[in-house]
Amino acid sequence: MVDITRFRKFISDKNRAGIAAKILFSILVLLSFFYRAAISVRNFFYDKSIFKSHKIEATIISVGNITTGGTGKTPLVAWICNYLTEKNVPTAILIRGYKMTNSDFADEPAMLAKAAVGARVIVNPDRVAGAKKAIDDFGIKTIVADDCFQHRRLRRDVDIVAIDATEPFGYGRLLPAGLLREPLKSLKRASAVVVTRYNQSQGENIEQIQKVLEKFMPGKPVAKAVHRPVTAKMMGDETIDFAELASKKTFAFCGIGNPDAFFQTLGELTLNIAGTKVYNDHHRYDQADITEIYEQAKYCQADIILTTQKDWTKTALLGIEKFDVPFAYLVVELEFVQGKEKIVGLIEKAIENSA
Repeated sequence: MVDITRFRKFISDKNRAGIAAKILFSILVLLSFFYRAAISVRNFFYDKSIFKSHKIEATIISVGNITTGGTGKTPLVAWICNYLTEKNVPTAILIRGYKMTNSDFADEPAMLAKAAVGARVIVNPDRVAGAKKAIDDFGIKTIVADDCFQHRRLRRDVDIVAIDATEPFGYGRLLPAGLLREPLKSLKRASAVVVTRYNQSQGENIEQIQKVLEKFMPGKPVAKAVHRPVTAKMMGDETIDFAELASKKTFAFCGIGNPDAFFQTLGELTLNIAGTKVYNDHHRYDQADITEIYEQAKYCQADIILTTQKDWTKTALLGIEKFDVPFAYLVVELEFVQGKEKIVGLIEKAIENSA
């Protein structure tokens, strides 16, 4: 399995030392060329209606990204669903269930079920079939489709793209030489953009985002949001406030698309981080992993082991309560700092037009 942390470091390195590294990167760039060609042909076929998009008799709100991994889609999906629930709009979340088997409940569906308790979570890699299930089985006519920007087979009414301010455009290259899932010109399809983790970015990234959006999405709504830590929770939903957490030595681990953002958040909380461990995004934890995490935490003399809510959903049932160093997770909520009314306006108008 590819070590995602090392991979990101490799493709972002501007001064690759050694002939082997330069040859490997050249191969990645070549593969990226073929990937671009395939994506461009596919998008052309959809643009010209050679490939058909299916219209479902419901309001479809897509939340996606243009880079791979860790842009903050899940908190944004939860925010939209909670907003709709407050407005008494029955809502379903449509998710593909990445790396999910018949015998488990994968990280994002489980996290969304907990973060958006008023919404029904439907897991189906066939988005069209999943949307029809929401209508036929549950009578739900407003559907939030998670990670759906590239899934053009399902026609949507609102297309929101989440852009992570800490690494907005995947080093400017398509997979596998960069993290872009599509060329930047694909942003023209988006209805709006939400720039996430806005508070964690430097001025240079913000300027780059503004230039790209002005070029490809002139006049379209742009909102800015932060991931605000709310509290930390342990087994049994026992909370621990940040003042108490800061008094402890913490061992932190995660398996998400952007681990640096998680650790930066912990730094902003001025926690005493004794050690860290990073796994690949969507890592499927087992008992050996949990034991390894515990042993590393003990070696660092940590008082508590902290992870993300996404990782907690996959580790809480692995007997973590038996260890004498308690496990906990950070509760984070999306909070708009600018442009919320633009996103709300798009959603409400789409629902009104579908009525």
